[in-house]
Amino acid sequence: MFGSSVPVVGVDAVPDGSYLLDVREQDEWRAGHAPEAVHIPLNELSQRAAEVPRDVQVYVICRVGGRSAQAVQALNDAGWRTANVAGGMSAWALSGRPMVSETGAEPAVV
Repeated sequence: MFGSSVPVVGVDAVPDGSYLLDVREQDEWRAGHAPEAVHIPLNELSQRAAEVPRDVQVYVICRVGGRSAQAVQALNDAGWRTANVAGGMSAWALSGRPMVSETGAEPAVV
C-alpha cells in the first residue's frame, strides 16, 4: 500500500525510552496506550507536527498500522526520521509491552 517509502519496525524493536508517537483517536488513546507515548491524533498531525522532535528517531503507532503508515510517510517526506510500528497497539498488547489507561479501567486496545 505504501511501498518501501515507509520504514517498519516490530514492537519488540522499539527501545524503552524512545519517542513513541500515538496517532489514534482520543477514545482509543483513553482506553489504552504505551505509558511514555505522546498522543497527537492523525487528523491533528499536520497542525501539530512542530511538537514532534526532529533530532531523534520517532516510532509511530496506531491500532494496527494503517494510520501510522500515513503519518510516517508524511513526516519522513518532511524531513523527520520515523518508523511505523508493525501491528500497532494490537501487536503491542499481544507482545505484553506495558500499557496504561486514562479511564481507570484495565488498559485495552479498541
